[in-house]
Amino acid sequence: MAIQSQFPRSAHFIRLARLDKPIGIYLLLWPTLGALWIAAGGWPGWHLLLVFILGTVLTRSAGCVMNDIADRNFDGRVRRTMDRPIAHGDIDVSEAVIFMGVLCFLALLLVLSTNLVTLLLAAAGALVAAIYPYMKRYTYMPQAILGIAFSFGIPMAFTAVSNEVTKVTGLLFIANMIWAVAYDSEYAMVDRDDDVKLGLKSSAILFGDMDRLIIGALQLCFLFAQYLIWKIAELHWPFLVGILLAGGLFGFQQFLIRKREREGCFSAFLNNHWLGLVIFVSITVDLFLYP
Repeated sequence: MAIQSQFPRSAHFIRLARLDKPIGIYLLLWPTLGALWIAAGGWPGWHLLLVFILGTVLTRSAGCVMNDIADRNFDGRVRRTMDRPIAHGDIDVSEAVIFMGVLCFLALLLVLSTNLVTLLLAAAGALVAAIYPYMKRYTYMPQAILGIAFSFGIPMAFTAVSNEVTKVTGLLFIANMIWAVAYDSEYAMVDRDDDVKLGLKSSAILFGDMDRLIIGALQLCFLFAQYLIWKIAELHWPFLVGILLAGGLFGFQQFLIRKREREGCFSAFLNNHWLGLVIFVSITVDLFLYP
């Protein structure tokens, strides 16, 4: 009986951290690992690989908890989020705060195994992540704040390897910001009607009927940034193939959002996992063949 009573509680915490929905982990992980490979010129070693994989899981989980605490008064009135643990009453706020603290502490232990510059970048990234959940109350571009928060792993990867950042670091950071705004705008299209009713703001509301066009422009900017990375980092044909495949996936996403239906927009958002994976694999293959 004791095991049966504990299992649902643990399941609620898994849902709170969105470990049952790992799309956010993938979107954070692939560009971070791509940056780690470029910074190291290939295989980065087990220590840094584990630090960044586990750190990504922990920080994304903590961010989800933080987001649900901030949105607890709104989630119950949005179709997609009404069954989230805090909004549904399965976990109270004090429990969520303690859980978030544990996740952040474990992430801190990981980053302490790197160096001071990486630790300072992690602190700055955590601050941006803490601000993000509240931005939809004040700006129509909370997606830009998310883009910054989701890009901090890139300079952290470079400083963890060499304690410095480069032009390529900056380009990777900018490209990832642009991509995050594009895919989170697709995500925001799912909730657009509910957000309008609640008085919340998003890029999907700001873009209006221009949403597909603006998302397409952002996707083209991302591809151009990747081309510049290919040139400046002196990569080779495998990465160029990855860029071309990413362009094809963007085209598929445009097809999915063409009717602006919830299911299609959400499928387009999820498709970005494969896009991030394609870019990462192309980097690893490139640096394996041409170290």
